[in-house]
Amino acid sequence: MLGGCAVTEELWPGYRVSTGAYLISLLQERIVRELELERFGYSVMPKDPAFFSAYPDGRHLFFWSDERKTLAEIAKFSNKDAEAYPKYEEWLERLAVVVESLLLVTPPELPPRKPSDFIEYLKLLGKVRHLSRAEITGLVKIFTQSAADLLDERFESPQIKVTLATDGVIGANGGPRSAGTAYILMHHCMGGVGGRRGLWGFVKGGMGSVSEAIAGYARSKGAEIRTNTGVRQVLLRKGRAAGVVLEDGAEIQAPVVASNLDPKATFLRLLPAETLEPDFRASIERFRVEGTSLKMNLALDGLPDFLACPGSPAPQHGATMHICPSIDYVERAWDDAKYGRPSTNPLLEMTCPTVYDPSLAPAGKHIMGIFLQYAPYTLRDATSGGSSWDELREPYGDRILDVIAEYAPNMKSIVLERQVLSPLDLERRFGIAGGNIFHGEMSLDQMFVLRPVAGWARYKTPVPGLWLCGSGAHPGGGVMGAPGYNAAREILRGA
Repeated sequence: MLGGCAVTEELWPGYRVSTGAYLISLLQERIVRELELERFGYSVMPKDPAFFSAYPDGRHLFFWSDERKTLAEIAKFSNKDAEAYPKYEEWLERLAVVVESLLLVTPPELPPRKPSDFIEYLKLLGKVRHLSRAEITGLVKIFTQSAADLLDERFESPQIKVTLATDGVIGANGGPRSAGTAYILMHHCMGGVGGRRGLWGFVKGGMGSVSEAIAGYARSKGAEIRTNTGVRQVLLRKGRAAGVVLEDGAEIQAPVVASNLDPKATFLRLLPAETLEPDFRASIERFRVEGTSLKMNLALDGLPDFLACPGSPAPQHGATMHICPSIDYVERAWDDAKYGRPSTNPLLEMTCPTVYDPSLAPAGKHIMGIFLQYAPYTLRDATSGGSSWDELREPYGDRILDVIAEYAPNMKSIVLERQVLSPLDLERRFGIAGGNIFHGEMSLDQMFVLRPVAGWARYKTPVPGLWLCGSGAHPGGGVMGAPGYNAAREILRGA
């Protein structure tokens, strides 16, 4: 099946589920345009409201695409925050534009080796010359601060802060008070849908439609795509990549091999150990990839009825529905995970794509995707006789439903089918090392000129003819297409 994590699967008869990735925003508009993806079936339905948060005290919060409606919601919690929010949005967007300008750029050499490398660094400096001193300071903070610190400087309401902070921890190996999560927050705020910046949406037909549209364009240009065909290793001839060897022993010869696998899988699984210089191999071994995210997919006989906002169907079901009442709550969830335990009270993001696209389920039924922080890939004591994910998977699925039922008591009674995908399951099912949805942590020391390792951030690898084109290369993950676009450009330049 096409798509890796961007796939639509019929998990149960009549239910077509976005098994892995579930929302779209970061896919670069230039890629959509140049690959004519809309001609091949790509269509996005903007998510509105953007967020819905339910709180234990019975209150709730909506974020809408209409700023006036959002400000009215924020004012229920803090008039000061309602005044601050437009300024925050404007500030974040101005910085995001600078960072977005780097997404389709090949990182310069580190360290610089020739005069042209220094010119590349000067070009990068030129991208920030129009920023004020305060904005440059803000950009530095974005890359180094925690999401909590960033938001504490601007807002007073705990409810507003935690709703915004969720974007800083989704997919991250850290809590809202961990340094570097401010960048993850901004990373999720880049992009847009239908020319509207900052919006996220559901892809009609599920996330597999993204992959099918790209494949449709590729086939129209003569590409042959094989599925259910495992690759055993990269074929080498005189130290150069010359194709691939399939699981059945067949060889496909080619002058260029582009790997969309993560760096660990590419270098440590598909190449003999002696192929790589020891220092490079050691750097790849140190590349951090362990994920802390769990995905749960449900077939439902209805929609959750929230105590804080009764009614079904209702606007909240078209939003990303949050269960995370405070930053302290999320930080405690991270405390569990960093010591090798799934969060007792996890952060939950829930979406129902069938509210926008009823064709994904039988009439009157729904699909729900739940994305959870935190579920650590490595469990405490699992290697010494403790519980493994194979043992914890279903009991933890029960715990997730119990948490939702505290806010929507009907939840357990409407579940018809479920699938729980721990980080171990994500690794097994999609081939991503450590179950990390970004193909590797997106921390400052693993980004841009350091992704995946210093000196090899330009998609070319130490093996001539072998290139990286997946999310383990700049600019990272998020179904954005940018790593592949950049890699293709560099391959053509080197051809």
